[in-house]
Amino acid sequence: MKIGFFFWPFTVELTETMARHADTYGYDMIGIADTPGNAMDPWVAGALVARANRTSEIAMCVSNFVTRLPAVSAAAIASLDLLAPGRCVLGIGAGHSGTKNIGAGKSSARDMADNIVLTRRLLRGEVVETGTGTAQMPWVKRPSKVFMASSHPRGLNAAGRVADGVFVNYGLQAEHVAASEALVAAGAREAGRSPDDAEIWQIAAMDCTEDGDQARQQIGAILAFVSGYIVAGKDPASRGVPPEHRDAVKELLRRYSTRPGPQDIALVRELGLFDYLSRRFSVCGTPDECFAQIVAAEAAGVKRLMFSVSVAVDPAEAVRRFGEEVLPRLLNQVP
Repeated sequence: MKIGFFFWPFTVELTETMARHADTYGYDMIGIADTPGNAMDPWVAGALVARANRTSEIAMCVSNFVTRLPAVSAAAIASLDLLAPGRCVLGIGAGHSGTKNIGAGKSSARDMADNIVLTRRLLRGEVVETGTGTAQMPWVKRPSKVFMASSHPRGLNAAGRVADGVFVNYGLQAEHVAASEALVAAGAREAGRSPDDAEIWQIAAMDCTEDGDQARQQIGAILAFVSGYIVAGKDPASRGVPPEHRDAVKELLRRYSTRPGPQDIALVRELGLFDYLSRRFSVCGTPDECFAQIVAAEAAGVKRLMFSVSVAVDPAEAVRRFGEEVLPRLLNQVP
């Protein structure tokens, strides 16, 4: 299994530490979130990571085409590639905190797909007509990968049709992994591609500490946020939420914040959703507990796992401890 993580770059010091940890412990990918107001600019952070990290893929995980136009995003990832040749990934989503926090809207699955096609053409150095203008980037050295992030059927299908890869935020149980990856595979086949042409990374929140109870308490801050990707504006039943949790999930979506904090931790507990959401969307607890959860995810069909450590108790410590105490056991499958 490939393992990566993404984070909110709160400070220069944290960003550089995360970059070094990804190198030191052998994480396959390190990602930077585009989340205005919650953290510093992701492209500045990406440049810091590229200068401090020599081995991992570096992903924008994720940005959007609402606040950052396709040609702008294409130029940004191609520029980052000059610092980390052949290791850069542009992740694009419909827009969550990256747009909502500044009062902007979202992209439809069709718009995202069309703009990903355009972006991939620009990254190949092609001339692209854009409305009344023409865009081209003849200085690009090599095309970076462009991933689409999605949790909904239309988006997952579109990602399979047009993207180099997919960040999937739908759950780690076998039924959720199978359902989401089948949608990606169907899209690929519709476009005459092999399902293997779209590299799938499943997303989960992660916190790894010696104090498992502390990790489980803090992880609630991101569980509400993560649920917003899955169910926002949709019927919870259509997103695999069991009947006994549907009303609570609707209430959660009404009240949660895209600036996670103690209020979301309390809300998840108040609504009785912690056990359900943590099982579906997270890996958390002591190193032993995290190892057991990863083994279960692998058995459920997860091949690549991207952790959000944005609001862990201590993001750098979570990445260090997991890298030091869990990753070697996964590589060697030591109980």
